[in-house]
Amino acid sequence: MNHAWIFLLLTCPAWAQPSINWEQQKTEILKHYRDLIQIDTRAGSETKAVEYIRQVLEGEGIPTKTFALDPARANLVAHIKGNGSKRPLLILAHTDVVGVQPEKWPVGPFSAIIKDGYVWGRGSLDDKPVLAANLMVMLLLKRNRVALNRDVIFLAESGEEADTTGAGINFMVNQHYDEIDAEYSLTEGGNATLEGGKVVTVNIGTAEKVPARVRLVATGTSGHGSVPRMDNALIHLGAAVEKVGRWQTPMRLNDTTRTYFEKLATISSPEKAARYNALLNPRTADAAQRYLAEHEPQAYSMLRTSVVPTMLKAGVGANVIPSEAEATLDIRALPDEDITKFYAEMGKVINDSQVKIVPLPATRPPSPATRLDTEMYRVLEQVSKKMYPAVTVLPSMSTGASDKAQLRAKGQQSYGIGPAGTREDFVNFGAHSDVERLAEPSIYPFVEFVWNAVREIAASPR
Repeated sequence: MNHAWIFLLLTCPAWAQPSINWEQQKTEILKHYRDLIQIDTRAGSETKAVEYIRQVLEGEGIPTKTFALDPARANLVAHIKGNGSKRPLLILAHTDVVGVQPEKWPVGPFSAIIKDGYVWGRGSLDDKPVLAANLMVMLLLKRNRVALNRDVIFLAESGEEADTTGAGINFMVNQHYDEIDAEYSLTEGGNATLEGGKVVTVNIGTAEKVPARVRLVATGTSGHGSVPRMDNALIHLGAAVEKVGRWQTPMRLNDTTRTYFEKLATISSPEKAARYNALLNPRTADAAQRYLAEHEPQAYSMLRTSVVPTMLKAGVGANVIPSEAEATLDIRALPDEDITKFYAEMGKVINDSQVKIVPLPATRPPSPATRLDTEMYRVLEQVSKKMYPAVTVLPSMSTGASDKAQLRAKGQQSYGIGPAGTREDFVNFGAHSDVERLAEPSIYPFVEFVWNAVREIAASPR
């Protein structure tokens, strides 16, 4: 282990619970983390992870319940009771992972091999660190007999990546919400950034975009490919895709993104700070947006409802003009977007009666951003600053989607957290990639972070 990682671990004192020797917990933390990665939980096999977690929890006297719409895709719930003076805390993680193409992986995708200081494997970032951390927190609460003023509820749920049957969070929210009803919830959707071996930012997920995908369907007259036609569906579709793909939708900041860019400016180079501050000024925002669109597309996407063409479908032969052609657009809407009005505006941009906008079924409900003025957010800030004294805490809006949407729609204040990594690792070895990995030394302070946050929000005063 290099000196930078040693420094990282030494800057994570066990301030919240002196009786826990975190060095002694490392072996068990790593075992559960690697064991969970080694369980192949691609969609339709999540029950295998639930069985593992059930055995571990019940082996220590923590009762569990399983709920399954599909027997192969079970969800697990475990409670540790508090005195009821405050409403419960829900800690959750999804057990499923996205698919793999084994031939493209440099290691076995479910090997959890430790190589070059990293744990490699599908789920090593998404979402087995949070799953392992939540499991360890439940065990430590039980072993240390922590007196709680809130119930702590652990949910291991299926189908976050691909819940086509509604067997995961939708099933739990719609059929068994009483089991997971809580004031606050913690799950994936945040991270911490390492520079020179030190944590410099902790990003707390407080908002996320809403998937609002559509198909563009162009129709025309079919015919022989040797005879050009002005109503060729492909020509009209291509023009429509070009228009929406280059459409700069309106920029709109919310509390999360405004605070994010304001705070990011305070820790950035003068050049970057000027650019982030320029976003907050209507007279300079356009130039700053254009730069971000080319050089920082993630930041650019946080500013607006985004439209990205992702799929094309047309034709049956090289010599046949198709009567219909379609494109799929991955639209990610801001939390407060009026999507019906947005579709109407997109229709004006396309301006072609041969092209129809066909909305696809919603996968997640619209949900408001989580508040920044809650006890839970203050605890996350305090824990971050006590573990990493020089850190800047940033509320962040995910351009992707998670199961926090369903919980926020039910009124929970739901926050996203995650382990630390370098910017380069998140970009080049990220979730869903063929080289998904997490630096081994990052898993230990992340478990401690979750433990500290849970204790601070849920434990009775000493």
